[in-house]
Amino acid sequence: MMAGSGAIDDYVATLARTLRGPGRLRRDMVAEARDGLEDAAEAYREQGADPAAAERLAVAEFGPVGEIAPGYQEELAAREGRRTAAGLFLIVPVVTVLWTLIWRLYPDLPAPAYDGKPSWFMPLARFLDFFQLTMGLLGATALYLLGRGRRPEALTHGLGVLLWIQIPAIFVMSTILSAGAGSALDGFTHFTPGLLLTAVSYASHVWLLYAATRCLLTTRGTTPPLTAVRRIPG
Repeated sequence: MMAGSGAIDDYVATLARTLRGPGRLRRDMVAEARDGLEDAAEAYREQGADPAAAERLAVAEFGPVGEIAPGYQEELAAREGRRTAAGLFLIVPVVTVLWTLIWRLYPDLPAPAYDGKPSWFMPLARFLDFFQLTMGLLGATALYLLGRGRRPEALTHGLGVLLWIQIPAIFVMSTILSAGAGSALDGFTHFTPGLLLTAVSYASHVWLLYAATRCLLTTRGTTPPLTAVRRIPG
């Protein structure tokens, strides 16, 4: 195939600027579109069209970017949503279970350390565990629905919004619990397993917020759910 130029280059550049989402998949889609355009242009050249006219005919046959891009964008949103949902499903429940184990390994403390905790401490701690496990279930549900092609842009956008609500909520509740623990956590800075899991927790929350931001950017400017999407040519 001959390298595209002129009309094909302009079309592909516009398509690349229009699409948002996972970089590798986006590049593959743009490359696939270019290949299709160049194949069509070559066919027109074989029919006698000059190179510039062949490219214009190929672009016209392919369809306007505004009609083609939504199909590609839906697939990009689905990929971003599946990646985020899988992370949510795996990371949050696992970290929650690990914290439960950590507190079982944490050295026993004298009774006064526990007696000093406020009355709301244990209910809030249990609610936080329930809240995080529920997040994992939401991730599993979203992953299932996205795998079945159910409203990918709406689901991906919703995941982004929910994570930007849930992760700060976890941080606030964890901070309140740390403050309420009082002297029960005096030796925690020397408890290596707890410090390691703390680092893992922060890293996982940062990743989830990053993934949530990508979900929102990928679905920015769309109107989920799309009720009619043109099939991706190929």
